[in-house]
Amino acid sequence: MTALGQLERVSAAALFLRARGVPEADVAVVLGSGLGAFAGRLTDALHVPYAEIPHWPASAVVGHAGVLVSGLLGAKRVIALSGRAHVYEGHPLDDVTFAMRVVGALGVPRVILTNAAGGINTSFATGALMVIDDHINLMGRNPLVGPHDPRLGARFPDMTEVYSRRLRALAHETALACGIALEHGVYVAVLGPSYETPAEIRAFRTMGADAVGMSTAPEAIVARHIGMEVLGLSCITNPAAGVVDRPLQHDEVMEVAARVRGQFIALLEGVIERL
Repeated sequence: MTALGQLERVSAAALFLRARGVPEADVAVVLGSGLGAFAGRLTDALHVPYAEIPHWPASAVVGHAGVLVSGLLGAKRVIALSGRAHVYEGHPLDDVTFAMRVVGALGVPRVILTNAAGGINTSFATGALMVIDDHINLMGRNPLVGPHDPRLGARFPDMTEVYSRRLRALAHETALACGIALEHGVYVAVLGPSYETPAEIRAFRTMGADAVGMSTAPEAIVARHIGMEVLGLSCITNPAAGVVDRPLQHDEVMEVAARVRGQFIALLEGVIERL
């Protein structure tokens, strides 16, 4: 896929969404595994299935609805992406990060990236919510590799502050106001789809990682590439391998995400209201 081809695909999707009545928004929210209930909180909502949007990749993962929802949360206009494409599904990184480029083309200035993650930091309780202060990309690939078109962003974008200091502070203030316990930490992104080994988790902990998952880092890189402000939020849905002596299962991820749904939605709503 050439850079020009990528730009054409993004433009076609953005034009389609504008024609369907999706306006500019104050913020986009990417909803990870089991966290899609937030989209149902939007009023005056327009639902557009991913399958109808030109070039938009499908997501077949359980817990990802595959729908773009445009609506209002109070006075704020929100685009909620209920589900994402993952590299482990076989999607190229251009497809995995396609949504970021499209919402950027729609004029959205900031994005909240959410995910379900495994807890590496042994002080994190299952069900904890974590602000991503930084990430370590161990997927073995970068979404900006390939032919460069300056219309898509700089060739060598700075990543000193991928996750906005301002938005991280806003999330912290919101959690205090809502009485929600909120952790801060470093997220390590891996390829998946197998869960990590205990030895890998020990290595990640030594590197300074607090949580591990199979998404988010590519989206954050591309969002910064196009100048969007980024906030990352992880729901710690399970202890990582070796932290407890039992196998990891996706069903557990979904169950914990459902259990903390209320707190997660309250945090998201509070942050968006304060933007």
